[in-house]
Amino acid sequence: MTVAERCLVPLPATDAYVQLSLLDGGSFIGEISKIHAGVEKQNFRMYNWAFYLSHRGRHILWDLGLEQDRACYTPWVNKFMLDEVEFVGPRRSIVQQLKERGVDRKDVDTVFHAHWDHCRPIRDVFPNATANFGPGTRDGCSPGHMVDPSLQWDGRFFDPEHATERWHELNGDWIAFGPFEKAMDYFGDGSFWVMQAPGHMAGNLCAAARIESGEWILLGSDCCHSRELLDGKFQIAKFSVPGLGKMSLHADICAAERTISNIRVLERDYGFHVALAHDAWWLKQGTDAVLMSLLDDHMREAAQARILRDGRP
Repeated sequence: MTVAERCLVPLPATDAYVQLSLLDGGSFIGEISKIHAGVEKQNFRMYNWAFYLSHRGRHILWDLGLEQDRACYTPWVNKFMLDEVEFVGPRRSIVQQLKERGVDRKDVDTVFHAHWDHCRPIRDVFPNATANFGPGTRDGCSPGHMVDPSLQWDGRFFDPEHATERWHELNGDWIAFGPFEKAMDYFGDGSFWVMQAPGHMAGNLCAAARIESGEWILLGSDCCHSRELLDGKFQIAKFSVPGLGKMSLHADICAAERTISNIRVLERDYGFHVALAHDAWWLKQGTDAVLMSLLDDHMREAAQARILRDGRP
């Protein structure tokens, strides 16, 4: 039992809430042996959700999903990722999905998450948006591919001299939120907390959103790549990639395991409903009414007609 599991910190009391919905962010071919240690190779359709959040006139995207235009990505991503995964963008663009919710692309003011399959240059699509990344992102991701095309990270964000994108690292008061040691009350009313979630990449984040019913939803992004990992059925995999050597989906596996443990505590002991960036388990089950409430009619139809048949349990 970890320290987080032994010492439950009460959540700050609030009546405030945010509006939250899930967006189709496209998908790609994943390989389960790169997620779960000790299993046979098996490909499957891996979904890439995005989330739209609104509160007090603010319009936020937590994860952006994939974009079909390969020019949005660095040479490293094109070579080592896109050539391998048969990626497809969403059936309806993120902009279209927002428009269906009455939100113009110019209304979006904030985008979260810096990893390649969740973020890309935004100024042409969301001209008034600023990207928010966690502390340590600048040091971990600079200078990016404009200095050296062999680097993974996007110099359009991280080049110290020639960056084109508007972004900043979050700074302010970081306090405990449940098992997480460093969390920020983003709106100042207790409705939405952004937590530092070490492991996956430099500056990695997750978030806690309180919705109108009073339920809490954990936006897990890439903290954990499957429901089975969250349930402790498998360990995080290590694998070899030609040209890159031995690697994992997490930059720091030990830190990622601690973050996953914290998410597990939120779910088990605080009643959170967990929405991970790539997890389709809950859509296929359809039994979590809180998470299912995040879907529009298009996504409900997809969950029944296509996602259920993608080959993963």
